[in-house]
Amino acid sequence: MRHKIRKHKLNRFTSWNEATLKSLARSILKYQSIKTTLHRAKLARTQVEKLINLTKDNSISAKREAFRVLQDHKLVSILFKDIGPLFSNRKSGFTRIIHLVNRRGDNAQMVIFELTEKKVKEIKKEKKAKENKVEATSPETTKEVPSTEKKEETSSTRERHDLKGKPSKKFLGGIRNIFKKERDSL
Repeated sequence: MRHKIRKHKLNRFTSWNEATLKSLARSILKYQSIKTTLHRAKLARTQVEKLINLTKDNSISAKREAFRVLQDHKLVSILFKDIGPLFSNRKSGFTRIIHLVNRRGDNAQMVIFELTEKKVKEIKKEKKAKENKVEATSPETTKEVPSTEKKEETSSTRERHDLKGKPSKKFLGGIRNIFKKERDSL
């Protein structure tokens, strides 16, 4: 008999429950922060912490164990190369749960479920902005290059518009005409 053995099911069949928890584990490792319900976050926390604990061993068997849950080779490599070293000096406490307001429809407690140590992502836009600032500081390039580029762009865009001609004003002669009924005059 199963006395005092209790397993949370999230109101799902066993296979659905396992799939939900695996999906949450994949999402937290991929995005490093997700928004979910409190109960799901508490259940997924154990699985995510076990996966991060596997990275401390960094063996083939540990990677196979992680693949059994994640089912994605890219995520396993991200876990062992990027996420694992962030937590090398921690023994536990790899995730945190931050409470939000209740969900409007069913009043479920919503939370942000995230890793305590996050990999810093560099945004490409910031890099481009820095490069533009460096180019703007040199006086030779700022005076000559943009003015010629603008002239070339305007002349080429005018040529393109002339070649295309004017587009038709209405698509298929106007949709109103398709549905227009002819009325019988009495």
